[in-house]
Amino acid sequence: MPAVEEVIEIAVPVRTAYNQWTQFKSFPRFMSVVKRVEQINPVVSHWVIGLGPMHREFKAEIVEQQPDSHLVWQSLERSPCHRGKVSFRSVAADRTELTVWIETTRPGLADTVTNAVGVTRRVVRAELRNFKEYIEGVGEESGAWRASIHNGHVQPVEPEPPRSRVPRWPVG
Repeated sequence: MPAVEEVIEIAVPVRTAYNQWTQFKSFPRFMSVVKRVEQINPVVSHWVIGLGPMHREFKAEIVEQQPDSHLVWQSLERSPCHRGKVSFRSVAADRTELTVWIETTRPGLADTVTNAVGVTRRVVRAELRNFKEYIEGVGEESGAWRASIHNGHVQPVEPEPPRSRVPRWPVG
């Protein structure tokens, strides 16, 4: 399985970079390969991507997500499939190191040749530069999704407060 890892430093705080990254629907604004993203539920999204004459649709599942730390996903298709991780690390109060790691399985000679010339690596590198330019230019996130996901299950952002055992307080 070929793997690609790219790292970029962004001049925004970790929280800002992470919050913007969780806004998948905004990816087509700054990523040239991403054409459309639909959030099906908190852990599954439908992606439409295209590069030149190539076009692909797939569903992806977030299997692990920790605010301001990382997000791990996998495609739900059997072939070709991919999985990846994006990590966020504070290098200063206003600077974030963002690391993207993607592993793919691609059957067939054409895909082997494509991967050999580093198309995937170049695309990931270019899209990270696009993300950097976008978030640094805007300076703030367009939204946020702050819950955690473990083993594909959403964990609440904050635990619910304990409920009173008394159904209703007397009035009057």
